[in-house]
Amino acid sequence: MYDPTVARLTYRALLGRRRALILFSLPVLLIVIASLVRGFTGVDDQVAADVLGGFALATMVPLIGVIAGTGAIGPEIDDGSVVYLLSKPIKRPTIIVTKLIVAIAVTMAFSAIPTFVAGLILNGNGQQVAIAYTVAALVASIAYAALFLLLGTVSKHAVVFGLVYALVWETLFGSLVEGARTLSVQQWSLAVAERVARGDLVSSDVGLPLAVALLTGVTVLATWYAGQKLRTLTLAGEE
Repeated sequence: MYDPTVARLTYRALLGRRRALILFSLPVLLIVIASLVRGFTGVDDQVAADVLGGFALATMVPLIGVIAGTGAIGPEIDDGSVVYLLSKPIKRPTIIVTKLIVAIAVTMAFSAIPTFVAGLILNGNGQQVAIAYTVAALVASIAYAALFLLLGTVSKHAVVFGLVYALVWETLFGSLVEGARTLSVQQWSLAVAERVARGDLVSSDVGLPLAVALLTGVTVLATWYAGQKLRTLTLAGEE
């Protein structure tokens, strides 16, 4: 279910000059914000949780997920080069799973690591805040990568729809609108992080069992449907 050649091509596409610039800029911005906040406010556990939850998890992680998830397959479908890949003797599920693994790895690397570093800068991991939000970023990376990889297979405007989802649904509704929080990847990942953090600095509107079920279900279903869509593209290319 993993092909090194597909993985290498996908990494090369995701870490090209333009995408790499965006992928690096968001973590750098987080570190700069964390450094400035630490300089102005000193060590404050609540402020650390607010910065990591309000910017890192609610904004940075889904945006990186959009770039990695849609970029893993969307451009190949748009320019037609996916037909060349599909002509190779590689099983379609293997292509999807390989691209998903690469998208997850890129999303984790560019979101979880800077989240942990920012947490250390903000409060030195007081009350396990840095670790808790790092765990949340890792968990959310899996679901976001699967969702946006699926979006890249079903729409030519995957980046636009992904940005709308990340900025409007996750950042705005997922944080502020109570009823929408149950359907937010951000809240599902916070439910996992809540078990790691000490005190009440990290909380979620979704219980842990439901959150784990939703994270698993969304990831599996999105991956399966992306594979089905890729088979449809194969038939279209052959015709």
